[in-house]
Amino acid sequence: MLINAIRHGTTTLIDHHASPTAVRGSLMTIANAVKETGLRASLCYEVSDRDGEKTAQDGLDENAEFIKYSQQLKSPFINGMFGLHASFTINDKTLDKASKLAHDLNAGFHVHCAEAASDEDYNEKHFGMRVAERFEKFGILGPKSIAVHCVHINEKEMDLIARTNTMVAHNPQSNMNNAVGIAPVLKMMEKGILVGLGTDAMTVNMTEELRMALWLQHLGQKDPSCGFMEVTGMLFNNNAKIAKNVFGIPVGAIQEGFVGDVILVDYHPPTPLDETTALGHLVYGISQSFVDTTIVNGKVLMENKKLLLDIDEAAIAAKAVELTKSLWNRF
Repeated sequence: MLINAIRHGTTTLIDHHASPTAVRGSLMTIANAVKETGLRASLCYEVSDRDGEKTAQDGLDENAEFIKYSQQLKSPFINGMFGLHASFTINDKTLDKASKLAHDLNAGFHVHCAEAASDEDYNEKHFGMRVAERFEKFGILGPKSIAVHCVHINEKEMDLIARTNTMVAHNPQSNMNNAVGIAPVLKMMEKGILVGLGTDAMTVNMTEELRMALWLQHLGQKDPSCGFMEVTGMLFNNNAKIAKNVFGIPVGAIQEGFVGDVILVDYHPPTPLDETTALGHLVYGISQSFVDTTIVNGKVLMENKKLLLDIDEAAIAAKAVELTKSLWNRF
């Protein structure tokens, strides 16, 4: 995934990890891989009660330990958030523990929020409130937190998310793949919610995700002319704002004081390319072209489509195949 991110010009990742049979130390393992590539990543472990009390406690401890590590590291490349799976898989006891730990560490949360209608149904049946309401009760919402998906939140929940300045990550391909619905991103943005574009690990090619996000809004609104500026703004503007909130550094522009993240793309425009047409070219042309060069914080990670890293891609792929077979055999 990390190498593919470089190849597709993705310089910054906000990841939500789960490995219930190998919780402790998992985030440090990922962080070490991130350091090898030169990319920037915010990491967390998704706490859940699905795998029993011990695994849930391991997840709480893993998040707390890694957040402390990242705070002491003070690196612009590594950040820790407090990961939670979803409201319907976390009991009140665990949610309360997570809330206290994260607030003591002054950390934000990274949590799935109302991805499927069943999440809302479960919360109303078992807790007498909707997902965002339960998260607000436990102090999970806030300006450092990211609520992922938000497909089935209602207007009252949108108002809660807006009032608490909670960030939202929209993941269109994942939502389509899981057949859970279409997130009301245009409505959320109307209410002033900072909605960014995510992938939920479906891809690391952000322009591919951008196109899917736009087509999905056209389909949902039954209007092929709606949402262009809002959806392109998720990637071009809002993702940079979210990254700044998470990492505390200015990204997303080529100007003094901003980190030096730049990509070069092989693209020969067949129609005029200027400030009035750039976004159209991005969606319909640049998105279909190859990234030539990826630069992160001024360091060239790929040039002329060749990785400039001491990493053996073939060996990594072969090892992945070997581990995948072993994992499959354990099922």
